[in-house]
Amino acid sequence: MNQFYNRSKCRTCDNEDIHLVFSLRQSPLCDAYLERRRQQEYYDLDLLFCKACGLAQLKTVVDPEIIYRDYIYSTTSSTGLKKHFKTYATEVHSYLKMQDYLGLTIDIGSNDGTLLGFFQRKNHKVLGVEPATEIAKKANNAGISTLPDFFDMHTAKKINSQFGRAGLVTINNLFANVDNLGDFTKGLDIILDEDGVIVIETSYLLDMINNMVFDYIYHEHLSYFSILPLVEFFKKFDMKLINLQGTSTKGGSLRYYWARDKSKWTVDPCVSHLIKEERAANISLKTFEDFQKRINLVENQLLGFLETRRDQKIVGYGASATSTTLISHFQLNQYFTYLVDDNPNKIGTYSPGYHIPVFGFSRLIDDPPDLIVILAWRFKDQILAKLVDIQCPVILPLPKFKVVRP
Repeated sequence: MNQFYNRSKCRTCDNEDIHLVFSLRQSPLCDAYLERRRQQEYYDLDLLFCKACGLAQLKTVVDPEIIYRDYIYSTTSSTGLKKHFKTYATEVHSYLKMQDYLGLTIDIGSNDGTLLGFFQRKNHKVLGVEPATEIAKKANNAGISTLPDFFDMHTAKKINSQFGRAGLVTINNLFANVDNLGDFTKGLDIILDEDGVIVIETSYLLDMINNMVFDYIYHEHLSYFSILPLVEFFKKFDMKLINLQGTSTKGGSLRYYWARDKSKWTVDPCVSHLIKEERAANISLKTFEDFQKRINLVENQLLGFLETRRDQKIVGYGASATSTTLISHFQLNQYFTYLVDDNPNKIGTYSPGYHIPVFGFSRLIDDPPDLIVILAWRFKDQILAKLVDIQCPVILPLPKFKVVRP
């Protein structure tokens, strides 16, 4: 494909009745932090809504080869994610009653193999699929067998031929990143055992809206799922939703358990309960209009405050993918002298597009700021604890603008 293209049909139902519900400002690729400054592309960040099935999705699709082949994000760099995956493996293993399980577990988008490592300790045979070449190499070196490929029909056939079918397939924060979901899910059908289970964990649209996690909108995340569009989509592949669990990751996510219609699995009562709640929420064009108004309110409050401090040294705490959306949409680059982050892979780099330098925590002591904006606002408690000896005002931009320390 070209560097990008604009979608004209819904990703899950192919309907052309998709509507622009709001536009964020153009943004560079969210995690394209640079060791040296160089020109980077900016792409439209428009959110569409399918009136036929209810799927929210990005209009602009960037070539995944550009995004992922040199990807630098690793699971272990994300605050709390290792602990989450340890709990995840225990809960999934327990739910599937796999105490004596010795079959194959495949994690698609396995990154550095952290999750598979926890399954491996429970006697699962494991296989990762990860297109980021260097990260896949590190996983293999750590003893987690990993294919350095994108998952598609070709990869699925290769897995089936070399490794056999899987009793468990996990897909975490990746299904939303796939453009051709039909081809991807046909691949899942190829590698899944007759009574196998697919577990997909992905951010939940209603939580994203209710919790004001709009900074989770960026070019990696092509779809913003709710339950009903996914149920209808998986029906095409003769698969049913057998269980749902809420998790706190990504500002609010759901863990979906899928199995074949003719498998041994029965549907947990929680599925109909959560679908009923979603229907009652009535996600519509007005839902996004209200969401946009709340985002605009935060923008006006934040920029109004920063304008009064323009002559001061202002820094941002957090150099993540979500920081890029916040900086781009609120145009915070005009205010920030530098960014601070705790991830060693980000320290010494320049932020995507705007090339704001990223330093470690010690910079706050060596070059004290007059004001700190916590861009990684979902981790505010941990960050505020670290800032206890840094004497300057601290701003929390979301979920509501707040001066947390005058």
